[in-house]
Amino acid sequence: MFKVFYGPNRLEAEKVIKQTLGDSYEVFEGEKLELADLPSIFRGTSLFGEEKRQILLKDLGENPAVWEKVVDYLDTSHEVIIWEMKLDKRSSGYKGLKDAGADLVEFAETKKPDFNLVFNILNTAFRDGVQAVKMSEQIESEQDPYMFFGLLVTQMLKKYEASGAAARERRILKELATLDIQMKSSSIEPWNLVKSFLLRVKEM
Repeated sequence: MFKVFYGPNRLEAEKVIKQTLGDSYEVFEGEKLELADLPSIFRGTSLFGEEKRQILLKDLGENPAVWEKVVDYLDTSHEVIIWEMKLDKRSSGYKGLKDAGADLVEFAETKKPDFNLVFNILNTAFRDGVQAVKMSEQIESEQDPYMFFGLLVTQMLKKYEASGAAARERRILKELATLDIQMKSSSIEPWNLVKSFLLRVKEM
């Protein structure tokens, strides 16, 4: 398997990298590599003698001499992902990979959540968690869950202040604090954590 991931949506790319390569994979920084390193990376076995390796190569485009030779290793038996934050489509390395039919996957920047939309989803959750989840599902494919969560917290703080620090609003803010930790540390998909929260708001 040989794939090239590129684009500014780092969070989504990282998620797919972990889904594809697993939790344990070798990482090589492209700018530090030399041409002589390529055969051992793409053809060699691991230090533990394993025949099939999981490999992530980062920012090879910063190393033009190596980047243009990667196309010679498309037939590798290992699972390889090249991750480019910025991809110069004018480079010979990119053109060579494209012409050879390499699997090029773009991770485009997600849209910033609409302030009013987040407000409406939170308000809906106070009355109907299921409907709030449906509203969030309509936007999750094009929105960053962490940015959405940040606006959700901002909106909830406003509700807390407007309520005069009411007990219910305080409980919801505590739940959001817990959710913040979960989103940074849990292996559960961020949007699933957000939707679980929206379902519980009405009963808090």
